[in-house]
Amino acid sequence: MKQSRRGSNIEQGRRGPRTRYRKVGRAAATTTALATALVLATAIGPVAAGTAAAAEGRPGSPPTGVWRMDGYGTVVAVDGGKLTTYDVTAHSCVPGWITATQAGPPGPDGTVRYVVGSNAVTLTPKGRDRLVDREEGGVGTKDLYRLPALPALCATPAPNDPLAVFDRFWEDFEENYPFFAAKGIDWHAVRDEQRRRITPTTTTDQLQEVFVDMLRPLGDAHTGLARIVDGQPTGVFGGRRPGSTVRTKELTTRAGEAVAAQLTGPEQLFAGGKLGVGRLPDDVGYLRVGSFDGYTGGDYRSQVAELDRALDALLADPDGLTGLVLDVRLNGGGSDALGLHIAARLTDRPYLAYRKVARNDPADPTKFTRPVPVPVEPSDGEHFTGPVALLTSSISASAAETFTQALMGRSPHVTRIGENTQGVYSDVLIKPLSPDFAVVLPNEEYLTRSGSTFDGPGIAPDLRTPVYSPEELAALKDSALSAARRVLAEDAQDARSHQRDQGPLRQR
Repeated sequence: MKQSRRGSNIEQGRRGPRTRYRKVGRAAATTTALATALVLATAIGPVAAGTAAAAEGRPGSPPTGVWRMDGYGTVVAVDGGKLTTYDVTAHSCVPGWITATQAGPPGPDGTVRYVVGSNAVTLTPKGRDRLVDREEGGVGTKDLYRLPALPALCATPAPNDPLAVFDRFWEDFEENYPFFAAKGIDWHAVRDEQRRRITPTTTTDQLQEVFVDMLRPLGDAHTGLARIVDGQPTGVFGGRRPGSTVRTKELTTRAGEAVAAQLTGPEQLFAGGKLGVGRLPDDVGYLRVGSFDGYTGGDYRSQVAELDRALDALLADPDGLTGLVLDVRLNGGGSDALGLHIAARLTDRPYLAYRKVARNDPADPTKFTRPVPVPVEPSDGEHFTGPVALLTSSISASAAETFTQALMGRSPHVTRIGENTQGVYSDVLIKPLSPDFAVVLPNEEYLTRSGSTFDGPGIAPDLRTPVYSPEELAALKDSALSAARRVLAEDAQDARSHQRDQGPLRQR
């Protein structure tokens, strides 16, 4: 049960999902369905003790008991139709974000569905002492292992004096964050320097300043800080890779006008304008994906249905298309599964999108869970298997990046045009620190077939062009889109030449 996915920027006033959280706001990143729900779940009160008798994994029995998630620093208590979480470190235990309710009876294999808001997670028993967690709108799975009882640290309320909250913040990163070495950050030295600023009289505002000073050097759009006001999280800081473009309302408007100047007619809008379908000259289709979340006010299935409406309009006559342009330049993230849903309409064969791992040793940042393969499976809907160009920018974050990574395994090759993506892939953890603060951080890696990742620099384009420069926006110019049209025209010409060459061969 991932706490929060994609788009983790919670910088005040900007989005992302990842302005999401939904209230914490993930400004430049993404969130899985359940992750987004965490912030919507305002009930973070006392949780069930979780000490009821174990269900022994019998068919049809709910997975009652206390469970430790492999990685994520999370303990899950299931009892009396309620699922609740605790965030645990070596020296601290605090109630987590999730309080979910069982929906319906267990399935024949014991699978139980739990809902919070419009989001859901299922737990499936695998024997007596293991559960498999699947989130609707997320990808991959997580393993949970039985504990005899809640950790002793969870038996009493955690202290909330300034020094205790500081230590909890530091330890959440120390035990979960995978990228200190890659970013050249000595987290222990950071603690030693910043801890000296904390005294028993340190105010909440002063503590916030310390936390922001510790987060900013990470340059990580999946890190952020929220203040809890009247029980609701409000983003006060969100990381960002240095040099990244900031999405503004004016930029979004001007970018849309520049695209419209090349379309042959107005976009068809779906999902409240988050999806746009259009046509470019020479029978090239255009799909703008402004987000991978929030298509409807309903559950994940309703999101998929709305996405399919847009894809059906795009692919109403796939044989009449010479190519497709996919545009995620203004996409800050959302659900990885929705990205895979698009990829499934662009292939007629299954292939590996990526493999997911999570850091799972609090003392060793090089230790991860076993890789979980995430495939792209061809869908039952209309497909397009011809040439595709993908437009990316530094705003493209989180789920927009896992989508980009998923398309890298497609054949024929998807030509990436524009700028490097933001460089954040993990679902994000929402870690409550105190009645005043919550922090956001990543703990996963999305691996390529060779075992590498794109965290940090992001995925580079095949063809680098200007994206949203002031000069281009002022002139309503879009070099990336123009380049995509040229590439697809060349691909179409090559295909026609190939067909001509094959004709005589078939006759012989």
